Amino acid sequence: MSRGFASHPVRRIEASGEPIDRTAWWARVPAIASVLDHGLDLRPGVTFFVGENGSGKSTLVEGIAAAYGLNPEGGSRGAQHSTRITESPLGDALQLVRSPGGRARAYFLRAETMHGLYTYLEGLPKSPDTDLHDRSHGEGFLALLERKFGGAGFYLMDEPESALSFTSTLSLLGRLHDLARQGAQVIVATHSPLLVALPGAHIVALDADGLHDVEDWRTLDLVAHWRAYLDNPDRYLRHLLA
Repeated sequence: MSRGFASHPVRRIEASGEPIDRTAWWARVPAIASVLDHGLDLRPGVTFFVGENGSGKSTLVEGIAAAYGLNPEGGSRGAQHSTRITESPLGDALQLVRSPGGRARAYFLRAETMHGLYTYLEGLPKSPDTDLHDRSHGEGFLALLERKFGGAGFYLMDEPESALSFTSTLSLLGRLHDLARQGAQVIVATHSPLLVALPGAHIVALDADGLHDVEDWRTLDLVAHWRAYLDNPDRYLRHLLA
């Protein structure tokens, strides 16, 4: 992967200095608490947040999006749609240390709110996105990715693989590679061992001890579990289906 990145929109995530209720559920998640206490340095190119359900991946990505001024249900800074407010106030508790200059082009895609985003986009005047509901979930996701993510910008995704087949996930992997070469900074929360194998990616693991950098994707628990399952499914299934 090219290291000639054209931009590095967000260099660090840290506490904003606003009062924080440390008894709130989101503030007690170890990875979130670590960011609030110590901050998190971000690299240019693609960063993956990985961890078990409940580790704080989606909450952190959502908070970063909100702190950057993006709609927490997905979209750009100008997106106004909202269905049911469920996001934590983490975005208000974070500040993003940005590179000099204006905010980069930015977009947020999250798999769980794609239907609402499609509906919002198709209702905009002269919208180019009126076809999204006519496509499959995965096809619509990839079409929106192609239209909204491009060039040197700041982009976030929450579990994008949930909408995609294996082949489509490979297409996403190629798109992430292209975005990094174009100078984009991308943050992705994921459970996909396929995605984290992207060469040159920055991997941050979220767990009960907080968060830490992972130098080799092969050492991740999610990779080990998938390998073990595919090698011998019966070892798992005989306990689940007994």
